[in-house]
Amino acid sequence: MGAVIIGMDPHKRSATIEVIDQAENVLAQGRFGTDTEGYRTMLALGRRFGQRVWAVEGSNGIGRHIAQRLVADGETVLDVPAKLSARARVFATGQGRKSDPVDAHSVAVAALRTTGLRQVSADDATVALRLLADRRDTLGRARTETVSRLHTLLLELVPGGAKKHLSAPQARALLNTVRPRDIVGRTRRQLASELITELAVIDKKIKDADRQLSDLVKATGSSLQQLHGIGPSGAARLIGDITDIARFASRGHFASWNGTAPLDASSGDHTRHRLSRAGNRRINRVLHIMAVVQLRHDTEGRRYYRRKLAAGKSSMEAMRCLKRRLSDLVYRQMVNDATRGGTGPGGQRGASMQSSAADPIPTVNSSEKSLPGPARTQRRTRAGVPS
Repeated sequence: MGAVIIGMDPHKRSATIEVIDQAENVLAQGRFGTDTEGYRTMLALGRRFGQRVWAVEGSNGIGRHIAQRLVADGETVLDVPAKLSARARVFATGQGRKSDPVDAHSVAVAALRTTGLRQVSADDATVALRLLADRRDTLGRARTETVSRLHTLLLELVPGGAKKHLSAPQARALLNTVRPRDIVGRTRRQLASELITELAVIDKKIKDADRQLSDLVKATGSSLQQLHGIGPSGAARLIGDITDIARFASRGHFASWNGTAPLDASSGDHTRHRLSRAGNRRINRVLHIMAVVQLRHDTEGRRYYRRKLAAGKSSMEAMRCLKRRLSDLVYRQMVNDATRGGTGPGGQRGASMQSSAADPIPTVNSSEKSLPGPARTQRRTRAGVPS
């Protein structure tokens, strides 16, 4: 008998599975808890079949916890995107009604009929980088919210309020200059003092997080932080989300994946492109921050941006062009890291379909290829943007 497919519809506390053979005959099914006892029972059922492959829907989302347990126990696990299983369910039933057994069957059928599904691998350092980058982003949002609330209170306490970019010591010094006598003013001052204390704690956590991210990025052998505008958080996000740059066949594929490649919106004799709202928005944000930092300093990126403005492009169009060029720069830097023989996360070659990257390998079309222009030897500048 050929290998069986064990389709799984995972949840936090339960998992429903269905075992089918190569002819899509149902051999076994059941619903199990995800606690230790339930997991062992489910694994024992699956191991009744000698040749088996587990197909888990959303193994980078709700199914990650159980997919990783299966991989740790030596099982072969494939990641089935939710869109594929939903398509199989609609084609099989003619409608979109859902239930756990139906979903498990759809996952198994989708895995059986689809080639090239990503095989789940054990978590490595890229997962740690991704987790810490998420934590760093959360701290950044918390700081922004805290400063915003502090500004609101200081505006009521100090004529004209405080400056835009405010640190905890600066806010404390400003607050010490006011001594309101009424109960409302004293309450505002008390709340402002508490927010300043919270801000100091958040700033310390951000500093510690940046130090930890910098050490982890350095341990991978990555040179991304040498690029102007990429700090520890940005480098960690790039390595954590991309995982293996070898899964992108070209810089055009990479730009399509991160949303900096323009989309073709031509009609008739009118040729035009528009901004892509698709792609990995976290990586797109890293590239946007990189572009903003380069525009604030005397860099080749800023000179490139000004050349685009002089050519008649709007500020938004010039920014899109700059982000597209920076995408190419990041791609080349990561490829160079891999070519130098790096074996760490983000710099390993040849993972292809076995990669543990969170997003599917993209395809490319004419509108997503690199920006047109004469072929020239690209030179490096201190900003790192090719001229």
